[in-house]
Amino acid sequence: MSELPDDVSEDAERLTRLAREAVDEDEAAAYRRRRADRLDEHEFTARVREDDDGDVLVLHPAEWIADDKIHPDRIEDTDRAVEVRLEGPGDPDEWDEVREHNDEIVQTVREAHGDVHGDNAAAFAEFMHNHLAKPVESATAEEIRTFRSEYFPRNAWPSEEQRAALDRSIEVVFESADARVPEF
Repeated sequence: MSELPDDVSEDAERLTRLAREAVDEDEAAAYRRRRADRLDEHEFTARVREDDDGDVLVLHPAEWIADDKIHPDRIEDTDRAVEVRLEGPGDPDEWDEVREHNDEIVQTVREAHGDVHGDNAAAFAEFMHNHLAKPVESATAEEIRTFRSEYFPRNAWPSEEQRAALDRSIEVVFESADARVPEF
């Protein structure tokens, strides 16, 4: 099990996503520096590994690196690392936790913004946890486009009011999760 606290790995994931979504390279670099500073406090470092199923954020002890390369002979326990999928399907073993988290976001949206946004948020949450096993705020621009063009019209049975409010509803979901909305 990793000795990296959960709040630090979650913050590293959030900062990585912000860096990836930043339009300006200086802004992206600032997010990466903040991530590095946060991980340095725990003597960890980050890299993004390209995988067939999408990119993965890998957080691992800094002691594994020399000359900007990971040295396998320095790795005694791979469980010390943390891997966070940045794209593609999430971990289906965490489905219950993802569903619970997404349901909380839906409830927040419904209470703060009413039933139209709440119903749209519920459809989006269902898409994210049933089809991708991911928290709503981790949706990529491509996943949002798929939801809007394919899932929502076919599976949500939206009213005209819901259709008209969909883009704002998605923004409200991200705002309620305190996350940045990808440009979709």
